[in-house]
Amino acid sequence: MSCRPDFAVPIYPGHLWTFERGRLSLNPDIHVTHETPPTFLLQAETDSVDNVNQALSYYIALKDAGVPVEMHLYRDGGHAFGLRRTNDPITEWPQLVERWFRTIGLLP
Repeated sequence: MSCRPDFAVPIYPGHLWTFERGRLSLNPDIHVTHETPPTFLLQAETDSVDNVNQALSYYIALKDAGVPVEMHLYRDGGHAFGLRRTNDPITEWPQLVERWFRTIGLLP
């Protein structure tokens, strides 16, 4: 039996990017291959802890590896919003994940 997860849902991911030779790059300690599970990324542009470049660099690496990926960037939401209800549109993210589970066949 495989230990590989069926999906990944990094919310406000961190420590994923580096800026080398004038371009955004994935942290070399993070290894993305075609075996990386389908991934749903979520990030707020107002996150003061993990810059939006974290999600962007991971998204690019996943696309380059042929991994199914969906990313949602919100203007507001800050960091550590989790499942706590707020007035920001980002608070609806759990419904987006549920819809994504349906599109990748994890839910009927």
